[in-house]
Amino acid sequence: MTFPTIEFAAFFTVVLFLSWLAMPHPRLWRPFMLVASYVFYGWLDWRWVLLLIGSTVVNTVFANAVARSDDPVARKRIVAVAVAANLTLLGIFKYLGFFADSVDDALSSIGLGSPLPVLSVVLPIGISFFTFQSISYVVDVYRREQRPVPLVEFAVLQAFFPHIVAGPIVRVGEFVPQLRTPRDPRKVLAGPGLFLIAGGLIKKTVVADELARRIVDPVFDDPAAHSGLEVLMAMYGFAAQIYCDFSGYTDMAIGLALLLGFRLPQNFDRPYLATSLRLFWHGWHMTLSRWLRDYLYIPLGGNRKGPRRTYINLMLTMLLGGLWHGAAWTFLIWGGIHGGALAGERYLAARFPKLHLPRWVAWLITFNIVCVAWVFFRSPDLATAFGILGGLGLSGPSPLVTPVIVALTFGAVAIQAVPRDLWRRWEGWFIARPAIAQGIALGALVVIADAAVGQQGVAPFIYFQF
Repeated sequence: MTFPTIEFAAFFTVVLFLSWLAMPHPRLWRPFMLVASYVFYGWLDWRWVLLLIGSTVVNTVFANAVARSDDPVARKRIVAVAVAANLTLLGIFKYLGFFADSVDDALSSIGLGSPLPVLSVVLPIGISFFTFQSISYVVDVYRREQRPVPLVEFAVLQAFFPHIVAGPIVRVGEFVPQLRTPRDPRKVLAGPGLFLIAGGLIKKTVVADELARRIVDPVFDDPAAHSGLEVLMAMYGFAAQIYCDFSGYTDMAIGLALLLGFRLPQNFDRPYLATSLRLFWHGWHMTLSRWLRDYLYIPLGGNRKGPRRTYINLMLTMLLGGLWHGAAWTFLIWGGIHGGALAGERYLAARFPKLHLPRWVAWLITFNIVCVAWVFFRSPDLATAFGILGGLGLSGPSPLVTPVIVALTFGAVAIQAVPRDLWRRWEGWFIARPAIAQGIALGALVVIADAAVGQQGVAPFIYFQF
């Protein structure tokens, strides 16, 4: 099920009603929400639920084993096995084919080509997200920053349907305490939740999907058939598309969780206003950024072992962040561009401490580095990526560059500059309307969005593939 559909609206209406009835009774609410989340996750393939349950049980066992042990050596071994087990699970489903193809290509280049027998498996939606949550749980218990929690509580966190397929990446300490507090349905933040859902719905169906259909997909499908202006607009268009698609999903996920009585962590904070790559990652996919920082960059040594090691750690972190997104050289190059830019910023700041670019220049450089990196992120292969970049200088007619496309693309960036106070006033106005009016408005928006996309339906969220 996809959020902005009539099918999901019906599912959520039933779940919300029953959830509010059970909300004051945590012992009743937890198993109900667990079952509802498994139904949601297993809608396309029930076998994914078995995989999720297995991951939940195994990591609960690891967390309890680490907590019970007082032997430092044994504790390290347990957490190492736990991390290895989680990465193996991720590797089998996400990377086995990529590495097999790479070995095949290498062997073929020296005349020893022979296809390796690899079992084709379907990538379960959201596997990267719940695997990273599992790793953070076991590692936090190892660091004594988190006590083990009952299996059912960890299972609800892992399966909680608003965030399971595309985040945010939620830590046990952020979610489980909320499970243990009886909640009053009358005190649910329904207004803010509905406001977020409405905003996310508009981002997804009005901006992201329209940009994809009208310019991004046509140009990336055949770069050589388009003019340089169309290629440039497709490059900027994808930057707008992925922001509206992913942040729209996050807005809806947080809003749905609020209606169920839970707060999920923020995942976006005006990333395209950043004047450096460091600030960009402070505002883009924030829960992944902090995960990479806390469980990869800092354990590698962070910036504690001198400038050269810091640059290496930044590059390794971003390369692995790229590989997390997908098993392809395009994702590795995307991560390498970000790692190199982050290291370059640190080097220039240390080498030329008095160098201060005008804010608009720093923004322009940062934004265009991000957009060039997005070309590799979006492209299905390296040939397409280099075709896009090489096509920027082509001349010719540009029928795909319409006023609507320009408005949607630059509006998606410009809206991030809207003052926070103005957003709060808009939200306050919406919340002040009667609850029934809010619900009718959101229902009408869902129906309009469903009618607008027609038979082609709502496109899957981009981050469903990760």
